[in-house]
Amino acid sequence: MTDIRERIVKRVALELKDGQYINLGIGMPTMVANHVPAGLHITLHSENGMLGVGPYPLENEVDSDLINAGKETVTEMPGCSYFSSADSFAMVRGGHIDLTVLGALQVDREGNLANWMVPGKMIKGMGGAMDLVAGAQRVIVAMEHTTRDGGHKIVTKCTLPFTGLGVVDLIITELAVIAVTPRGLVLQEIAIDTTLDAVRRATGADLIVEGVLGTFQ
Repeated sequence: MTDIRERIVKRVALELKDGQYINLGIGMPTMVANHVPAGLHITLHSENGMLGVGPYPLENEVDSDLINAGKETVTEMPGCSYFSSADSFAMVRGGHIDLTVLGALQVDREGNLANWMVPGKMIKGMGGAMDLVAGAQRVIVAMEHTTRDGGHKIVTKCTLPFTGLGVVDLIITELAVIAVTPRGLVLQEIAIDTTLDAVRRATGADLIVEGVLGTFQ
């Protein structure tokens, strides 16, 4: 499981661009902070009021007052600043976040996202997801390709409650990198240890394949 998550977040990190302001969602997306390419200068934003979030701390660096939106201890980068939750969400809603990386329960061919509840199960709350997908300039979904029982998470149409409509730009899983376009889901890359047929079987929506597929580790 750890290897799968590491593979996903390392591939996500390759999508980061110099100078971007980025929000990393709770869970797996927060791991992206530990894989920012050397020499790349980005600023990580957390909804609880922190701009300039650093990687997870080493044991001797832990400061219980420094936490992200998922209540995990983090470090701070030089120039880090703090502000109220209201100001934090004003940044999001004002379109000042270049990229957000979120997990998902389902994504469909139109880029619709469901990531906050499964009817009949415990609901932890929407959190900042609805604001982030509406306000961020680009949305990447980082998730495992299928459910634990092998069910489809990439589908023709979401059946779970929506977080946002037509908001997802790119899907990155342990098997594939898929772009959401007006024409549908375009398969851009597959993992080096899988096949196109395996990716198609694991996907509950049609995939558009054009030319030679790229691969990733």
